Amino acid sequence: MKRLQCGGGTIAYEEYGVPNGEPVLFCHGWPSSRTMARLTDAAARDLGARVISPDRPGICASEFCAGRKLLDWPGVAQALAEHLGIGSWRVLGISGGAPYAYATAWAAPEKVKAVAVVSGAPAIAELEDHGELLTLYRWMLALHGRRPGVLRALFRVARPFARVRHPVRLRPLLLRALQPCDADVLRDSKAFEACFESARQAWGGSAEGVMMDAEIYAQPWGFPLEEVKVPVRLWHGMKDRTFSYQLSERLSRRLPNCRLRLVENAGHYSLPIRNMHEILSDLLQA
Repeated sequence: MKRLQCGGGTIAYEEYGVPNGEPVLFCHGWPSSRTMARLTDAAARDLGARVISPDRPGICASEFCAGRKLLDWPGVAQALAEHLGIGSWRVLGISGGAPYAYATAWAAPEKVKAVAVVSGAPAIAELEDHGELLTLYRWMLALHGRRPGVLRALFRVARPFARVRHPVRLRPLLLRALQPCDADVLRDSKAFEACFESARQAWGGSAEGVMMDAEIYAQPWGFPLEEVKVPVRLWHGMKDRTFSYQLSERLSRRLPNCRLRLVENAGHYSLPIRNMHEILSDLLQA
């Protein structure tokens, strides 16, 4: 783990792939953390990419920053790039990393060469209907709107359990809750660790950090997608139950320079795990 001191506090980050390769900023999901980028390591080494993956403020080892907004993130991304001596870079956002990827591209089009978003979260505040979101997220959004204090209390209650590293023998119980295409790929220990161990580590900072990260998804992003001018590669599995692929279809029509790839028989987790080499290769060529 490495650290950077910037205006909002200390940011922890990891690097994967090739040290002097083509730089790619990785935006992790929710709840997740910097080690989610382990999913990219083998492909990055093969393709000559340098994947830089920071924890967002309040997540895992990065310092909590009260009142942060989505549009605070591009400043962190640029400070990290300057610290590493990187003049331009690409961005890869998975799931909840999508808004951060778009925001960085919008704020720094002269620095960001291209963006890839995989199984990405939509602009939830703009949705009239939450029916295309995971049931858990619909419940959380309802509580956030009507009883935010209850939701905050639930986050604090959940933290001690979410931080526990469960025995390997219990993993099959978790996988039963997933659809087969996702459960199949997550039987691989490396894939499971990248997805679920990174989620456990997210709670290492504080419940407030994970909570603030979640609240940002319910807020307006602060910029129109129509102003994201850099090339965007949008990937979505047609069996994704977390965010329906129809959300990405509609979102893609708002981006001026977007190529949408819908993948049959792919779910929320299986898409990035099975297709990372192709995703990263396509991003590096954009």
